[in-house]
Amino acid sequence: MKTYLTLFIVALQSTMVLAQDDKTPYMTKSLASDAINSVMVNTSAGGIEVSGESGQQPRVEVYVRGNNNQHLTKEEIKQRLDQDYDLSVSVSGHELTAIAKNKHNFSNWRHQLSISFKIFVPENCATDLRTSGGGISLSYLKGNERFTTSGGGLRIDHLSGTINGRTSGGGIEVSNSNEEIDLQTSGGGIDARNCNGHIKLNTSGGGIRLDDLKGSIEARTSGGGVDGNNIDGELVTNTSGGGINLKRLSGSVDASTSAGSLYAQLLHVGKYVRLKSSAGNVDVELPAKQGLDLDLRGDHVNQHHFEGFHGDWSDDHVRGSVNGGGAGVSADASSGSVNVKFN
Repeated sequence: MKTYLTLFIVALQSTMVLAQDDKTPYMTKSLASDAINSVMVNTSAGGIEVSGESGQQPRVEVYVRGNNNQHLTKEEIKQRLDQDYDLSVSVSGHELTAIAKNKHNFSNWRHQLSISFKIFVPENCATDLRTSGGGISLSYLKGNERFTTSGGGLRIDHLSGTINGRTSGGGIEVSNSNEEIDLQTSGGGIDARNCNGHIKLNTSGGGIRLDDLKGSIEARTSGGGVDGNNIDGELVTNTSGGGINLKRLSGSVDASTSAGSLYAQLLHVGKYVRLKSSAGNVDVELPAKQGLDLDLRGDHVNQHHFEGFHGDWSDDHVRGSVNGGGAGVSADASSGSVNVKFN
């Protein structure tokens, strides 16, 4: 009995060694001699990562695992791939193409495989990435980057160029990136940090967080609030799913909410400020020494150290100028008060 038990344990250990895991590539292909400048990936059930960070060996790593976290040996994976999938990794004219697709529709989802790619390339590289079953991560790349997933989040860091990403199944994180940024999700929130350029962010499934942004920024959500800090340039933001809280703004602002209150702190006003809430108060802090034209409407307009004003004043409408006039500032609270403070 003891002998049988020992043999069983040895066999079990051997099986565990042969089993694939998320840290061990099923296959690796070197790209050291290919000078890749373009990457195209299409997989139906896995994630995609592309990195151009310096100091890494150019290569493709393919990761394969069973659905529902099944532990499969390399031989079992090979058999399923041969029977049910087309898997190819090739290079032509400095373009890397990696494709993993099933040959037919599965009636038993337990036999499906998750096929993911991790790709390491030079920094100056364009991408065209598609997956319906995992997240997408891109870092340290310069060029035209296009990527789409319906089954995971997007993670973008240190990209420069034209950045266009879509997901319907997860959140978005973008940081340290610039030029043209266009990101959209219907299944999560958006977190944008330390970016500049023309930035367009859209979600219908979560809130938006904006930190240290510069340029022309559009941020829209119907599924949460908007929080911003240290933004320089032009900001257009609206939500029907929460309040708006904006601090340390310099430039032009157009912000509106139909589901909460709105707060905006302006260090300097650019061409205009337009603030609107149909479900709460509007609180705005303005620079005390800048010339401004004011148009404030609400159930009540409250003043805090409101000096040097010239114009018409009533309880629910203020129209006039401070410091000789200048950039236009409008605030509208149709179901609340407008509270103005000068700093």
